[in-house]
Amino acid sequence: MIVLLAREREALVADCVARYPEEACGLLIGRRDNDTVVVTQVAPSPNLSQAPRTSFEIDTKLRLDLARELRGGPTAVVGLYHSHPEGDAAPSATDRARAWEPDLVWVIVALERGRVAALAAHAITPAGATFAFHPIAIAGEPRTSA
Repeated sequence: MIVLLAREREALVADCVARYPEEACGLLIGRRDNDTVVVTQVAPSPNLSQAPRTSFEIDTKLRLDLARELRGGPTAVVGLYHSHPEGDAAPSATDRARAWEPDLVWVIVALERGRVAALAAHAITPAGATFAFHPIAIAGEPRTSA
């Protein structure tokens, strides 16, 4: 299961909608609790793809900077996100061909006419042959005392 904090879901969705009709992309920061991935931060990336309307490429510098910054701490890069303008929230053939890190969760946002149609999480199967769907739970903001 993937647990996505509500504020991070909103940030992720806002990034995808703002970059429509191009694909948005970024990294997911969080922690693993056994079979659950808890996403606590979203780090948008420029889309460096030569064809940003149909594919995405996350900035390697962002990935390396985050790895250095998070090294030894309680959180790490646990996944990535990107949008599928006028597509569905399932991994495309291009996604499947480019997936090579089995520990990363992929959150895909489907957009129709610039609006969110679906949001889904997937991870590479242990055999590395394909993606498997993972349910997403949205966690609310922690309560603060007044």
